[in-house]
Amino acid sequence: MQLITQMDSIAVDGNTLGEITAFFASFLVALVVGRLLQVLCRPLEKRCSERGHESAAAVFRAGARPLPFLLLIGGIAVGRRFLVMTPALAGIVDSGIGVLTVALVAWLLYRLVDVIDSWLTRGVASTDTRLDDMLAPMVRKSLRVTIVALALVQTAQMLSNQPVTSILAGLGVGGLAVALAAQETVKNFFGSLVILADKPFELTERIVVDGHDGTVEAVGFRSTRIRTLEGHLVTVPNGELANKTIQNIGKRPNIRYRSDITITYDTAPDKIEEALRIIRTLLDGHAGMRPELPPRVNFSALNSDSLNIQVLFWFHPADYWAYLAFCERFHIDLMRQFNDAGIEFAFPTQTLYLKRP
Repeated sequence: MQLITQMDSIAVDGNTLGEITAFFASFLVALVVGRLLQVLCRPLEKRCSERGHESAAAVFRAGARPLPFLLLIGGIAVGRRFLVMTPALAGIVDSGIGVLTVALVAWLLYRLVDVIDSWLTRGVASTDTRLDDMLAPMVRKSLRVTIVALALVQTAQMLSNQPVTSILAGLGVGGLAVALAAQETVKNFFGSLVILADKPFELTERIVVDGHDGTVEAVGFRSTRIRTLEGHLVTVPNGELANKTIQNIGKRPNIRYRSDITITYDTAPDKIEEALRIIRTLLDGHAGMRPELPPRVNFSALNSDSLNIQVLFWFHPADYWAYLAFCERFHIDLMRQFNDAGIEFAFPTQTLYLKRP
């Protein structure tokens, strides 16, 4: 009975009914106002989205969830001033309110990063280069990591009652051990910086690395993701990627066609000249040709089993599907005109001569 009486004196002693009522009134007002703000944020977000104000819509979307809790903690902090508490209990309550406030403010700022991300996304969409497309996700991740780190440091400072400099010094000593254990992570981080500075590729470009042929989907702090032509997703650590030979197919100015067209040895010289004339006519001013790179057609070699005509041309721009469509038309026309001219294609054959005794 004596223990119950002491607990009652700690919790209630010195607090009048009016002070207790003021505490609950502050709590309820903060709860109602927070709920009203949350309800108002949704139609405002929708209206801003319909009018094309994506940044404003992102603000309302980001604040819709943390604001009610933040106001609730504010109401508790205000109502707590009306109550009389022992120094020990007041210290615990104030520390709890402070930690929750830091966590909720960090949550709000974490979500408000979406506003900056929305602004960056619209900005990079209006530029020709794709380098900023890689930077935008990194900026978003960096801001969020910074917010979380600052929130943890501030929480540690409030709970330990130590100056921030002492906490940072302690983190520096512990950070040395962490850095030794996370050498690969640090290596990949600096690898990503090298990739951004050197710009060997950009997003959506096709590259070949270690036999992986595909388009670049994302570049992060730790790794780069490549979607191969087979549809597989390959993740390459940036620390390794920065030291590899990268073949950037996406930056090629054209596609070069090279083929050896072989005809039989019994083809007469005038027929060889006609074959050359047919091919040159088909490629004269062809689609995708630039004046500085005209097609090259030459009677280039006497093979062991055929006469060789080497064909070279360059297709601009480097649109692979348009290039394939042109090659298809060229090959069909070539076969049709060779057949009409009586020119036979060669294939590997052997002729046996039998000598009778």
